[in-house]
Amino acid sequence: MSAPFVLAVPSKGRLQENAEAFFARAGLQLVKPRGAREYRGTIANIPGVEVAYLSASDITTQLGLGAVHFGVTGEDQIREMYSDAEARVVLIDRLGFGEANVVVAVPQAWIDVRTMADLDDVATAFRATHDRKMRVATKYVNLARQFFSAHGIIDYRIVESLGATEGAPAAGTAELIVDITTTGTTLAANGLKVLDDGIMLRSEANLIAARAAEWGATERETARLILDRIAAQGRARAFREVRTRAPGIDDKVLAEAKQRFGVATPFGGPTSSGMITLHCPPGQVHSLASFLRGEGAESVTVADIDYVFTRDNPLFARLEQGLTG
Repeated sequence: MSAPFVLAVPSKGRLQENAEAFFARAGLQLVKPRGAREYRGTIANIPGVEVAYLSASDITTQLGLGAVHFGVTGEDQIREMYSDAEARVVLIDRLGFGEANVVVAVPQAWIDVRTMADLDDVATAFRATHDRKMRVATKYVNLARQFFSAHGIIDYRIVESLGATEGAPAAGTAELIVDITTTGTTLAANGLKVLDDGIMLRSEANLIAARAAEWGATERETARLILDRIAAQGRARAFREVRTRAPGIDDKVLAEAKQRFGVATPFGGPTSSGMITLHCPPGQVHSLASFLRGEGAESVTVADIDYVFTRDNPLFARLEQGLTG
């Protein structure tokens, strides 16, 4: 019996809920046949797939080892664990949840320190004054070193943080921090501010493929089926379906609608009865409806779209390119 295609998803909390909801919207229902406490599952109606529920760090590790095919985890996890991330994994798609920034934050009392260049000056002066390097508390050791090196800062040392990193400066265990934040509220509550150019990485949950996994014909076909549904749902989110009937709407009017409102005509121009279906970006729906009525349409209906399947599959193409590149 051949080994299963393994999809690793977060095992608890909001990340698990968001991951399951994401796949469900794409028609990929994650199922736990033996109950909610089980750490293995399947995808309904797609045979040969095993869903593994793991911690974020375990997902990252398993992706690097090639022990799973697909994994859902934050880009921050991947880039912190692997300096050669692109050689180990293929980042296929950003999933729209788990957004957070990895940032450099300093005490608000440092009123003259706003940029990494300012921080470099402070680091040099700090060493000269205190005869030691500034301490940077962080869980993101590799990302911090890479970022500080890129800005030419050398007068610092890393203090690995095992607890609440944002409390380190107030506790006197570090002068500044590198940490992950969503709103910045916790940083502000601890008297910290993010440097103007101190955003190291804008991270969110990604669907990621392991380059070292087994990628035979069967695994690639399974990946294609999964990615086809995800791509179709992604296209659908980008549009609303607009329908109308008006004899005055011709190719010239459609060309103007495309230019002004970014619409697409998925089924060509108007039918003999004057009926036409358009796909329109959500933010342009009301303007398009006004335009069409100005061109003679009596009524315009607008509906959500579940899926838009097309001949091309850009996500699978990204996977193929990443595996062979």
